[in-house]
Amino acid sequence: MTSIVEDALRVTMLKARLSMTAADSGDLDIAYRVIDSPVGPLLLAATESGLVRIAFACEGHDAVLEALGRRISPRILNAPERLDPAAEQLDAYFAGRRRSFDLPVDFSLSTEFRRRVQEQLPHIAYGRTATYKELAGLVGNPAAVRAVGTACATNPLPVVVPCHRVLRTDGGLGGYLGGLEAKTALLTLEGALDEEGRRA
Repeated sequence: MTSIVEDALRVTMLKARLSMTAADSGDLDIAYRVIDSPVGPLLLAATESGLVRIAFACEGHDAVLEALGRRISPRILNAPERLDPAAEQLDAYFAGRRRSFDLPVDFSLSTEFRRRVQEQLPHIAYGRTATYKELAGLVGNPAAVRAVGTACATNPLPVVVPCHRVLRTDGGLGGYLGGLEAKTALLTLEGALDEEGRRA
């Protein structure tokens, strides 16, 4: 009779073997894993092109995986090792040891204008903020403030593509996919807000 620990180890090894076999045979289009973070569990998902989705728990990880299955491919597998670099860089970021990310990203979930906005976001430096209006100017469409807000709100790669650094023109936080508590936590971590939640 095997122990619970032995059974759990067998299941873990089987999952790892299935993941490697699927990847080697080309049967795996999206790998995912969930990591712990100071802003709650984060779902990380990647295609062959790079990190395609980061999702907060409030979005519903199962719902996000279903959406990825519809929009990209149903060939999805929990393959943690494929996301080790992303997990390690995020851990370092949350520990205050990393200020930017060096990861391939896949913007295939974003439309042309939204992608343009999202590609601009990493240029807002760690510890700095920009307004939706300023960001609209940077992408060459100063009148598109509302569309820029939508691009930030639908950013499929929060944290790594730092839409949390974009604020309302009046200095208010604006919305955030992970909730205002998460946005405040990220800006405080980066020193853009003080402990009272005011702009530093």
